[in-house]
Amino acid sequence: MLKQILLSLFILLPACDIIDYHPYDGRISVSERNINKKNIPIIETVTKDKDTIRFVLIGDTQKSYDETADFVKHINTQKDSIDFIIHGGDYTEFGLTNEFEWAIKILQDLEIPYVGLIGNHDLLGNGEDVYLELFGEENFAFIAGNTKFICLNTNALESDYSNPVPNFTFLKQELQDTTRHYARTIVAMHARPGSEQFDNNVKDIFQEYILKFPSLQFCLNAHNHQLQKDDLFGDGIIYYGCSNIAKRNYLLFTLTPNNYTYEVIDF
Repeated sequence: MLKQILLSLFILLPACDIIDYHPYDGRISVSERNINKKNIPIIETVTKDKDTIRFVLIGDTQKSYDETADFVKHINTQKDSIDFIIHGGDYTEFGLTNEFEWAIKILQDLEIPYVGLIGNHDLLGNGEDVYLELFGEENFAFIAGNTKFICLNTNALESDYSNPVPNFTFLKQELQDTTRHYARTIVAMHARPGSEQFDNNVKDIFQEYILKFPSLQFCLNAHNHQLQKDDLFGDGIIYYGCSNIAKRNYLLFTLTPNNYTYEVIDF
């Protein structure tokens, strides 16, 4: 009997290598962690005291791994003229751990620091837990030059409206934070007001609240997979939306001391 048991174990042991974990298991194999926490100090350092800042907005890279890799190769050739990149969210289609890892393995080749927002697809399954480990808090802010960037989770539908999305407590804290000076503000999010993801019961209140920040320049969003430029509330604040990366373009913004410009760049 003992010989039979030992023989069975000998046969089964090599099979351990073919064990695959559940796609929502959450076991992360990539070494990257706390990407935003790591990159924000780099962004703030390279933009300190600069009067002209250039940054890129991309989003919705899910399923488009070849296009994302091509973007990385292209944008690395511009590394001397671009300060940072904002990824507007949706690295995944189903919130799978493997999808996050595939995206991160491509994006880690960027030679320009980037920050990543959370998208609605990234919240599926246990995607939120994976995002928190890879990127950090889903609401965060940083200062580039004299401009504060407020980055928000606005995917209320995926939270089933059980959590405060958008998080007005976070906005209040940022508004009251006087530890560092800044003259202008830009607000970035995955889903814009009016979309099916946004809690449109509070969209007017949301707009009134972000207008309290010093010199709100414009807002940024992804999610809709198309280029957008809209004055959503008729108050002069433009919401700029980027295409999904499959369309092989991105938005390039240049902030100057008294103004800003933007371009659609094909790659």
